Amino acid sequence: MWVRASLIAILSVPTAYAQWDPSRYLYFNSAGNALSSSLPIGNGRVAAAIYGSTTEKISLNENSVWSGAWQDRGNANSKSALSSIRQKLQSGDLTGAGSQVLDAMSGNPTSPKQYHPTVDMGIDFGHGSVTGYQRVLDTMQGTGWVTYTAGGVNYTREFIASYPAGVLAFRMTAGQAGKLNAKVSLSRSQGVQSQTSSTSNGNSITLKVNSGSVSFTAEARILSDGGTVTSDGKAVSVSGATTVDIFFNAETSYRYSSQSAWESELKKKLDNAVKAGYPAVRTAAVTDAAGILGRVDLDLGSSGSAGTQPVPTRLSNYKKNANADPELVTLYFNYGRHLLLASSRDTGDRSLPANLQGIWNDNYSPPWQSKYTININTEMNYWPALTTNLAETHKALFDLVDIARTRGAAMAQKMYGCNSGYVLHHNTDLWGDAAPVDKGTPYMMWPMGGAWLSQHLMEHYRFTQDKEFLQNRAWPVLKDTADFFYCYLFLYDGNYVTGPSLSPENTFVVPSNMKTSGKSEGIDIAPAMDDQLLWELFTNVIEAAKVLGVSGTDVTKAQDYLSKIKDPQVGSKGQILEWRNEYKEAEPGHRHMSPLFGLFPGSQMTPLKSKKWADASKVLVDGRMKAGSGSTGWSRVWVMNLYARLLQGATVWSNAVTFLQTYPLDNLWNSGENRWFQIDGNFGFTSAIAEMLLQSHSVVHILPALPTSAVPKGSVKGLVARGNFVVDVEWSGGSLTTATVTSKSGGQLALRVENGASFKVDGKVYSGPIDTTAGGKYVISKT
Repeated sequence: MWVRASLIAILSVPTAYAQWDPSRYLYFNSAGNALSSSLPIGNGRVAAAIYGSTTEKISLNENSVWSGAWQDRGNANSKSALSSIRQKLQSGDLTGAGSQVLDAMSGNPTSPKQYHPTVDMGIDFGHGSVTGYQRVLDTMQGTGWVTYTAGGVNYTREFIASYPAGVLAFRMTAGQAGKLNAKVSLSRSQGVQSQTSSTSNGNSITLKVNSGSVSFTAEARILSDGGTVTSDGKAVSVSGATTVDIFFNAETSYRYSSQSAWESELKKKLDNAVKAGYPAVRTAAVTDAAGILGRVDLDLGSSGSAGTQPVPTRLSNYKKNANADPELVTLYFNYGRHLLLASSRDTGDRSLPANLQGIWNDNYSPPWQSKYTININTEMNYWPALTTNLAETHKALFDLVDIARTRGAAMAQKMYGCNSGYVLHHNTDLWGDAAPVDKGTPYMMWPMGGAWLSQHLMEHYRFTQDKEFLQNRAWPVLKDTADFFYCYLFLYDGNYVTGPSLSPENTFVVPSNMKTSGKSEGIDIAPAMDDQLLWELFTNVIEAAKVLGVSGTDVTKAQDYLSKIKDPQVGSKGQILEWRNEYKEAEPGHRHMSPLFGLFPGSQMTPLKSKKWADASKVLVDGRMKAGSGSTGWSRVWVMNLYARLLQGATVWSNAVTFLQTYPLDNLWNSGENRWFQIDGNFGFTSAIAEMLLQSHSVVHILPALPTSAVPKGSVKGLVARGNFVVDVEWSGGSLTTATVTSKSGGQLALRVENGASFKVDGKVYSGPIDTTAGGKYVISKT
């Protein structure tokens, strides 16, 4: 459904927004006034948030600009206290165990580093009042632009984040020759060591900064088509031009051993971009982004005139009548894919993944330090990476895992006396900080971060069937992760269990026979989420070993531990239990869905694997939602994914509607507590829509949770199933019309359609899994 009009054609008809695709473009008729109303673009390492005002402000970020160096925050008292804490937990002294955990295991200082802004770019055009203002983000090409008329002249700006060139590129144009004036500056409020501008060796502005332990150099090059260029030593001014191009880059000490090394890289990228010229840089950038983003094409129905309105108006109208604008769901899906590609790419040595705000931040004290929260938020960022055909975005996450494994190995020894494997707790940063974070029993002491992250590597193999990746990247991580738990776990009631641990970030009421009755506590033995993570981990080790032909103790040990991991437990209300006992919940509507990890993103408790556990999962999520859960954007989209796995399409859709009526900020970024920007909800939403249409944790399941009344007709192309199958689907009247499965790697294809309806493959009634050939296409239709 993409409208593939060229940028030139679009800008030549500034009033023609009505013909643009409402599922592709974020359209505004006013400038942004905050980061949350900006247009975000990025190349995976360097990013821009564009405000589009007549005196332009662009917030610029480089993803390794953080507040300081790594510190060994591990508590030296932890190892000696571990036995005593476990004795308290086993004997029923939950209060004493929680108190001792805080005293002996909390990090010092309590938090790792935080993500910082890089620089701001200002561009003063000298324009006053304007007419015909439009500001647009293209989620298909990853580009932004602004157009308006001032003094009878039409002005345009285009903003490109080039992955091939490694730079940002901006072009400003006046509709009449010689009418463009612009003063360009760079600024930063902290750590600036020098700020210079020059016209002698190219028109440039350079900032050199020491941001804690991360030093960097940022530079803008300004090229003018006609006019006069001057410098005042801080800024570059252009007068009487027709076109002005700006190329920007920043390089940091995080990836280079010396200032001369990072400045050499900075110069090389900018020199190459200037030499190539803006049109060539733009063409390469758009070809790259559109080639990846264009793999998936989603049609959930047409919005008609409702989709022609600016985004703020669409959001406002959606609260009154969601049915009128189904393409807002499609736009949000596409926007999530754009944001992930823009904030997470393979940028070479020590790539960094999307953080809590992706890659966009203008605050030196961002919410939750904008770090990597690995008890849900970082993992949620990557839920759509594989299903929506963005496997390229995953490598940055794996690079961070490798960095964190080194820190985590030292922390495993220091805190738990484990000389093999590694441990991560519920947060980390660009240094791979592995110590517990913050100080509170509901969240601090959770040693399962590595287990969850390792799941992403195994899933990457399942989707791509890349055995070299499995051998060289996934297997070492899986083995190291398991090795820690072979040391750390202990036997309790015949099961291998964790402890002290918790169920992020929830609490229960201490029973009368377990010390301070009525007090809220979080620390326990074997929370349900830990058991489910361990089940996935040991299952992954066994599966990976089989594929790689590994035998011996690596397999037998995983099999032994898997056999002694406690199954999900069902409580008196028919619900999955969250803790080892059926404690009273301190917060029945808690935002985390931790005990349902085995439903999503895990697979242990899904309907096609265990109706008993799936039914109990539904009781828990239904009850939690009735009590007020889904109270942040990321929590609501987790619920959407859970209901998709429960095959409840109408409920997925109703929660999608509630999400879009409640949580998006002005530029469609997701919000968390206090309306703070938190990007995980954008990614989780995209994942949920994909899960609604295609699942593959058991079989390749087509239209498993289609909301037949809300979306009776539609199509999707390019979703990916485990086994490296690419799936295109069309449906009408609330039921499958046709689907095509392309086998990228060969292998066996097991299929299911809707609720188990009969279907044909290539005209023959399907009776069981079929063997496929690499490159083969298989057409599915209803009988």
